[in-house]
Amino acid sequence: MVARRWSPLVLFAAGAVLASGTLSAASKLALERLALHQYEDGPLLPSSHDFLPGETIWFSCRITGFESEPAGDNRNVKLSWQTGLLDPAKIPVEPPKTGRLDESLRLQDKDWVPKFVVSFLLPSFIPGGNYHIPVTVKDEIAGSEVSGDLEIHVRAENIEPSTSFVIRNFRFLRNEDDTAALRPPITYKQGSTLWARFEMAGYKFEANNKFSVEYGLAILAADGKELFAQPVAAAESKESFYPQLRVPGALSLRLDTNVPLASYTLVVTVRDKIGGDAVELREPFSVE
Repeated sequence: MVARRWSPLVLFAAGAVLASGTLSAASKLALERLALHQYEDGPLLPSSHDFLPGETIWFSCRITGFESEPAGDNRNVKLSWQTGLLDPAKIPVEPPKTGRLDESLRLQDKDWVPKFVVSFLLPSFIPGGNYHIPVTVKDEIAGSEVSGDLEIHVRAENIEPSTSFVIRNFRFLRNEDDTAALRPPITYKQGSTLWARFEMAGYKFEANNKFSVEYGLAILAADGKELFAQPVAAAESKESFYPQLRVPGALSLRLDTNVPLASYTLVVTVRDKIGGDAVELREPFSVE
């Protein structure tokens, strides 16, 4: 089976722009078009289009070169197909999708081109990179098969897997919705709110990629004395077909108007309830 690479931009009969793909053919059976859409039966998207986490991908495939068999005055067509969505590491994002095209064609249907359309939902926590939509179509009458692959790009952060349970990407924030972290030395005013964000990674999974984590906080004085503690500030447990490799965490603490002007330490403790591990992070700040 010889692979044939389509150019990134190919013009189709009606002037449509095709997305790039790699096609391989057996006998006459061929994948005439692999295409992407923002909604079902929407206009074709160019190969340069970026998808975002949480977005739905609509994918269509047109097939040519199939055989038919007589059925009275008509002719029958029997095609079966399978497709899916793979992440950059070739891990399935969803279970494979399958289907059949079993049609009875009349004489006036001589220009009919079989097509199937499926959708894929990108999880909100997926990493960025080049994803793939592999396709296999079988002509059950001719006994032939054709395979293809369409590459798409997801614009998102890269997520590095961790082999151990960790807290990472910790940052103090001035306000809840800030995207830029405060730079050391970290200082807050009396009566203001301390905000912090971080993420947990490397936790263990159970069946169905289930994870379960929780985290808490404590505030220490300069001499190490504990002034405040909330052992379980938040918890999250979830399962999904596609593994979630990181869980974001957020903390806030209202600083009293009479809190002494001094140096303090924020202690963040996270726990992997499935793996049984616990990790602690200590970050200094001051009230001035």
